[in-house]
Amino acid sequence: QVQLVESGGGLVQAGGSLRLSCANSGRSLSSYAMAWFRQAPGKEREFVSAISRAGSLTSVADSVKGRFTISRDNAKNTVYLQMNSLKPEDTAVYYCAAGSGSWFGDRPERYNYWGQGTRVTVSS
Repeated sequence: QVQLVESGGGLVQAGGSLRLSCANSGRSLSSYAMAWFRQAPGKEREFVSAISRAGSLTSVADSVKGRFTISRDNAKNTVYLQMNSLKPEDTAVYYCAAGSGSWFGDRPERYNYWGQGTRVTVSS
């Protein structure tokens, strides 16, 4: 069973940092490709970053490249999104997603499981 729970969101000033975590209390996440997506108010959901099942392959959206880093610790059953140099346009609800496979990149339809989201607000 996969039940993803995100944490680490909050209110931060522009230029600050946050680290989001995505944990699964049930089955090990080591069998899943993982990703982060976000949805800002009034906008479509968009891809942020993805990591392969083994952690050897990652990708990030151009809008966050050089600022956000995805990682995973399969021993802790957790995936992280380190967010630095935050901007007001990063304000959104961030969702963790898991897909039954090795790598799905930025394709949301390939991810089977989704968390409830954690809100990130960046003030200017």
